[in-house]
Amino acid sequence: MYNDAGVVIYVGKAKNLSNRLHSYFVSNITSPKTKALVSNIFSIEYTVTPSESDALILEQNLIKEHKPYYNILLRDDKSYPYILVTDEKYPRIVYHRGAQKIKGTYYGPYPNASAVKESLKILQTLFPVRQCTNITFSNRCRPCLLYQLKKCLGPCVSGLVSEEEYTRNVSLTELFLKGRYADIIDSQIAEMTEASDNCDFERAAVLRDRIYALRKVQEQQVIDADNQRNSDIISIDYLSGTACINVIFLRSGQLKGSHNFFLKCIGEEELGEIIRSFIEQYYLKDPSFGYPCEVVLSDKYRLEDSFCGILSQACGKNIEAAYPQRGRMQKLLVMGQENATQALTSRMKSSQLQRERIEELEKLFSLEKGCVKRMECYDISHTFGERTVASCVVFGREGPEVSKYRLFNIKNITAGDDFAAMKQVLERRFLKNESRDNLPDILFIDGGDGQMSQAEDVIRRCAEIFPGYKPLIVGVSKGEGRKHGLETLHMGYTRETLRPPEDSVAFLLIQHIRDESHRFAITNHRRQRSSHKIVSRLEQIPGVGKLKRQHLLNRFGGIKEITSASREEIAKVPGIGDKLADVIYQWLHNISAEQKN
Repeated sequence: MYNDAGVVIYVGKAKNLSNRLHSYFVSNITSPKTKALVSNIFSIEYTVTPSESDALILEQNLIKEHKPYYNILLRDDKSYPYILVTDEKYPRIVYHRGAQKIKGTYYGPYPNASAVKESLKILQTLFPVRQCTNITFSNRCRPCLLYQLKKCLGPCVSGLVSEEEYTRNVSLTELFLKGRYADIIDSQIAEMTEASDNCDFERAAVLRDRIYALRKVQEQQVIDADNQRNSDIISIDYLSGTACINVIFLRSGQLKGSHNFFLKCIGEEELGEIIRSFIEQYYLKDPSFGYPCEVVLSDKYRLEDSFCGILSQACGKNIEAAYPQRGRMQKLLVMGQENATQALTSRMKSSQLQRERIEELEKLFSLEKGCVKRMECYDISHTFGERTVASCVVFGREGPEVSKYRLFNIKNITAGDDFAAMKQVLERRFLKNESRDNLPDILFIDGGDGQMSQAEDVIRRCAEIFPGYKPLIVGVSKGEGRKHGLETLHMGYTRETLRPPEDSVAFLLIQHIRDESHRFAITNHRRQRSSHKIVSRLEQIPGVGKLKRQHLLNRFGGIKEITSASREEIAKVPGIGDKLADVIYQWLHNISAEQKN
């Protein structure tokens, strides 16, 4: 269905389109949503599909593409993390998110990254299978610290562990991820008994500790040892046009965690309709998603008998619905309902507080009520001018809009010139913008007069592209001793300064926006800095290649020991000789002298 501007406002499907459309155009419509929808329909298009599953897939693709206003929309489109056991001679166990292109076995999905990291931490203690990258693995000549801590068997160094022993630990890891704790414990008890009979008491003690740890994990994670199916327990609550759906992930009898999804609804929707629409979008959004065998719902939200069959056909995997009346599954449903209610209440309170902050902000700056729709804040981050980045964070009336955050790599400026960096990022943001619709109403700048001048100049040039555009520009400079709450606000164009009370909700909002911009900038700067290869001093010495560097490190262990060595000791390293040893000695000691100075 289209409005008069040609925008898709609703997408639906039906076995009988004539009857479905007739239900919209009757005189006794009671649903506010349907009334609003019908009043905006200008034209209708339809497509005939060969089956109900094809219609379901087409509907979800169109909803994903057009995001119609009157459809129930699932906006949480992130992918979920998995644990990957790779298919290699010495498999590694790693965190994985995204397309499943790497050969191996994927376990999950997990509700969040912390759940995966916690599982990896447990596995590293129980079964010391390697978690390092292949680059690190292939370039090691001696075991790393994890081997010393007994958190890795050290397959990177020959002679530390046999291939059979390592493969056995990988097999135990996979049994653990499948939730087969009883099988692991039984095998470990048998090994412990055998080790004890052979008087190998040290190994028997290790196995005893592992069995104890496994039993503790089993007590914490196993919900239903008799039911090893993968299940999603779905609960819902609704308030003031927003629905919260809580999904509890149960995999092989293990509780992996839960996740809350918030859906914006137009009018008073039937909760059963919201759940059905959520299930359709949720399980069809990603072909690589780990579908459960069972969807657990409250009995009052029963799905049509044919629905699961259509969904299973569309997903390519058999998915059943269950409506438990008692037992552990029913208790999990109650827990999910409580989680959904609490999450929705908390979100509503947060949204209300955010709206109050925006209204106070408008009063603080003497703006018309409701005029602030979008705010942006810019910050610069670098280390002595190295790897300068600029962040742009976006806030709306409901709070931060993380999907609209942007990061800019600043280049071709004098190192450490924050004014030039601010000018470059603002020019790239405002002078290359193609639409006025996504320009901010308030522009916050982390800095003082210098950064403000750059912002004012760029906005004047932007006004030539979009006549009449003049956002409020506010500079936020740090207070005495850089203490939080002592910041000064500098108004654009007039240079008037403001110092709102520390407990002002508008001032707290400005601090929140500025802190978020700073966090986003410095986090990404540190990520780039750490990913950039730290060049060893040995690599800068002329005539010392990769093989010679490796010989030096094997002989002495590190740069400090090489610097402490004499010319004669360096010359004894294979491939070095007296002449190159003299170059290395002079170069390292000149560098050391410079560093001391």
